[in-house]
Amino acid sequence: MPVIAPLTKVQNCKDLGATVVSHGAHIGEAREFAVKIGDERGLTYINGFDHPHIIAGAGTMGCEIVEQVPDVDAVIIPVGGAGLIAGAALAIKTLRPSVTVIGAEPVNCPSLTGALQEGRPVTVPATSTLADGLLVPRVGTNAFALAAKHVDKVVLVKERFIALAMLRLLEMEKAVVEGGGATGLAAMLQGLLPELKDKTVVVPLCGGNVDVPVLGRVIERGLAADGRLVRFEAIVSDRPGGIAALTRVLADSGASIKDIFHERAWVESDIAVVRVKVVVETADRASGNRMFDELVAKGYNIERIGTNPT
Repeated sequence: MPVIAPLTKVQNCKDLGATVVSHGAHIGEAREFAVKIGDERGLTYINGFDHPHIIAGAGTMGCEIVEQVPDVDAVIIPVGGAGLIAGAALAIKTLRPSVTVIGAEPVNCPSLTGALQEGRPVTVPATSTLADGLLVPRVGTNAFALAAKHVDKVVLVKERFIALAMLRLLEMEKAVVEGGGATGLAAMLQGLLPELKDKTVVVPLCGGNVDVPVLGRVIERGLAADGRLVRFEAIVSDRPGGIAALTRVLADSGASIKDIFHERAWVESDIAVVRVKVVVETADRASGNRMFDELVAKGYNIERIGTNPT
């Protein structure tokens, strides 16, 4: 496994009797090392996303989808090495040719997108992503041959929407889903598939390996993406009551202060003022916007930090 593999996944494999070797920054490098070990020890390497039997096993998911949701119009499947979508797409298209099969992969590792553009598997630049299970810089050869024939469309999902999808699943479905497993839902939350409105859509949630510390960070990122955790800077009076006046406005608007930091040394204007950096929690994006409107109405010069108002 790559060194970025969640500790939960590593430990679960060990508990099942596996000898886990950690090597490489992503699955591609881990695979190369595994092949080397196999050659040295006379072992058989089974590719986790490109072996024909693995792809065939992934196809059973497509069979189950068609069986359980006979009126399905579209299926959105996360893409890493493309083995899952290859097998599932083959089964779905064989049983229900009219069903649209869509791949969703992280923008930080667009391996299937790159392969489709070049007409063959290619190695693409890959950087860190919440969807660590999809961090495969090069899709499998067998997987690509099937995916190119049976997948209708592939979309690229941004990190903030992967975090938001994980948060939505926690809050609404009470389900812990890892980033890779939530990428299909993230594509919908990002608004990449408006043509699916009013359609019957299946989004497999394929993976639940999330380390608890990572989950905490993901929740905060999801709250920020949802406009419920916001940061801003403001200039306030450094005289008694200056900060209290600001916090009173925040309290009246229903915001809860999570963190506040005073900065005096680097303020170049009036010596009697202080710059404060504030992180607050709000009920939703609309509440946050109302809070900012109220601050501006009270005469505060506000600078939002890392906040997308849309």
